[in-house]
Amino acid sequence: MPDLSVPELLELDRRHVWHPYGPMPGRQEPLVVESASGVRLRLADGSAELVDGMSSWWSAIHGYNHPVLNEAARGQLGRMSHVMFGGLTHEPAVRLAKLLVDMSPDGLEHVFLADSGSVSVEVAVKMCLQYWRSLGRPGKQRLLTWRGGYHGDTWQPMSVCDPEGGMHELWSGVLQRQVFVDPPPAEYEESYAEQLRAAIEKHAGELAAVIVEPVVQGAGGMRFHSPAYLRVLREACDAHGVLLVFDEIATGFGRTGAMFAAEHAAVTPDVMCVGKALTGGYMTMAATLCTSRVADGISRGEVPVLAHGPTFMGNPLAAAVACASIELLLGQDWLAEVKRIEAGLRDGLAPAAGLPGVKDVRVLGAIGVVQLDHSVDMAAATRAAVREGVWLRPFRDLVYTMPPYVTGDEDLARIARGVCAAAREG
Repeated sequence: MPDLSVPELLELDRRHVWHPYGPMPGRQEPLVVESASGVRLRLADGSAELVDGMSSWWSAIHGYNHPVLNEAARGQLGRMSHVMFGGLTHEPAVRLAKLLVDMSPDGLEHVFLADSGSVSVEVAVKMCLQYWRSLGRPGKQRLLTWRGGYHGDTWQPMSVCDPEGGMHELWSGVLQRQVFVDPPPAEYEESYAEQLRAAIEKHAGELAAVIVEPVVQGAGGMRFHSPAYLRVLREACDAHGVLLVFDEIATGFGRTGAMFAAEHAAVTPDVMCVGKALTGGYMTMAATLCTSRVADGISRGEVPVLAHGPTFMGNPLAAAVACASIELLLGQDWLAEVKRIEAGLRDGLAPAAGLPGVKDVRVLGAIGVVQLDHSVDMAAATRAAVREGVWLRPFRDLVYTMPPYVTGDEDLARIARGVCAAAREG
């Protein structure tokens, strides 16, 4: 196919390409990106370079076209881009597993490499169900979570997303009915902690696990909550024989000001999911980590294997880039950078609190959120941000940003102006 003009690309896109969370054909014309470098997206029509306030859905923590990650990809391509993981292994996957074990909360010793964040949650649920089946407790097959959560778009993850008002409400009559409690308050409330304890105790006989996003609920509403609730969950799960799963796909790798959000509460879950920033946004990969207790329990069962094996599991190319991304993160003062971004977002988003229609402004780590009292007009909000030279992706009643950690102060200020403009006009 010869080089296509931007209008030709857009026409083919409209005719053939189904974009996420959109109709077919699409009703809103997407921007065509020609290239990206640092924190900037270069549009194909030459009209603008946009500062990326989204880290490509929270994954590109080092920005784009990073020389270290590029070299890791090139080096691995020269050896092998892929080999099946059944019966074979290779250095990138082994190194990655060791890095994840060393940097994760103590006790998480075993790593299952998955294709995406949603698949890592599927694997986590399968681990928990199979653990109890192996121990002769097949009736423990439900999950408990709090409302306002989001865990992915595949089947089991959809069942623990918020069943009312969420994007998966359509499937509420088909998905397994899980146990839901109220969404966690921002501050610690003993009455809510007691609700958690009571729900776990009441349903303990049928619960395989409790699964939550620790400290920050992501795509379900960008809410923050007290880390103390994680300790309540850990204690209640231990008391009543229930496994605890943390979905750290969005919060992992420093986003909240701790390497993993579980560290805010000094809690280790039985199973933890990571993804998004794992490869620095270069390609899809995720991982499900578990304790020896979980792995040994499954391995002692009637079926002593975890029956899950994606074709591209442990992909060497993705694993090599993931190793480079983690080493790049650990080799710098990432916490200082996240704290710098946090301070910049607090200052830059403060004016949004006075805008008409703004309900709340909140910042944690490298996350900034402006919540409206109405559903955002995505087209108008996007146009307003683009006029400020910023790429954002508002949704529901939220205009938010999760910038790359390499975002400089001037670009951070621009992102904040873009968020405020989007909130004003959306």
